[in-house]
Amino acid sequence: MLAQLIPLKGGKPITVQKDITVVGRTREDCDICIDQKSISKIHCVIVKTDGLLFVRDLASTNGTKVNDQKITRGALLPGDQLAFASETFRVHIGPDVPGEVEVSPTERTEMLNVADLEEPFDPGSREDSDSDVQLMPAD
Repeated sequence: MLAQLIPLKGGKPITVQKDITVVGRTREDCDICIDQKSISKIHCVIVKTDGLLFVRDLASTNGTKVNDQKITRGALLPGDQLAFASETFRVHIGPDVPGEVEVSPTERTEMLNVADLEEPFDPGSREDSDSDVQLMPAD
């Protein structure tokens, strides 16, 4: 499972590699170091298990938020916004396949240009003389 934190202000994604990842400001104590004064020295912990991510705030001074809600602990879903103090990230959870990108339902709809479709498919009106299969209406 690939788990990443995508900075909303731009920058390189941060990959959550370990099953238990400590986030904070001090390089000596943290797996993910964010060098901002608003981030506590040891801010929170992210746990990766069974394809899920969980976050727990470690009594940080400026708090941890999920989708703009201050939390002490909670689950993270793909697309959630995770904030350590004022540093905000989008959560990506997906298959461990390089190049595969998470696409939101809105983006998926925008990618499909309905005008490019000639006509909608109607299985009841299909006439195919080479086929032995007949479509029957459902009861």
